[in-house]
Amino acid sequence: MSGAHLFASYRHVDSGVRRAPAGAKLAATLLFVIAQALVPVGHVAWNVPGLVLVIVLVRVARIPLVAFASRVAIAEPFVLGVAVVALFQAGGLPIFAAIVLKSTACVAAVQLLAHTTAFPEILSALARARLPASLIWTLTLLHRYLFVLVDETRRMQRARAARTSRGGRLALWKGQASVVAVSFVRSVARAERIYAAMLARGWS
Repeated sequence: MSGAHLFASYRHVDSGVRRAPAGAKLAATLLFVIAQALVPVGHVAWNVPGLVLVIVLVRVARIPLVAFASRVAIAEPFVLGVAVVALFQAGGLPIFAAIVLKSTACVAAVQLLAHTTAFPEILSALARARLPASLIWTLTLLHRYLFVLVDETRRMQRARAARTSRGGRLALWKGQASVVAVSFVRSVARAERIYAAMLARGWS
């Protein structure tokens, strides 16, 4: 069973973390991220307890560690890509370790928030915090159409796989690149149609 399917089977499991108010969880996540960012590079070990705390809360929330780790791992290539630059400067190893630990802990905290809080509840908490309405509407539309774009991309990948014979790694990369390019073009066209429809209904 994949990590995504394993997580889906636990999506509706009740726990105290899930029942906590969305505003409190959002504020706690924000404070956690700020605290992790403010840890001095010379005391990078101080980031470890924060990461351990997130893992404990994951267990309390009854989220499968395999599924949770797979979600966090999606961001790790980007984290390592930024952190490896620090290795090419003097004293770069502590900076590399700090970037990896800080970023991983922050990503894990945000993933915990996403796994235990419905997105409409997060938007409601942001609205109560007096954030600009334009930002909230942008996030709402992003969340609404993200799944549409993902489903459309998967359909294109299946269609291309059904029409293309198996080739080497280069052919696979070319196929993926063409899917990304077509997805981008379709996303821009869809965004323009949505914008035109909103203007026609009185949005400004």
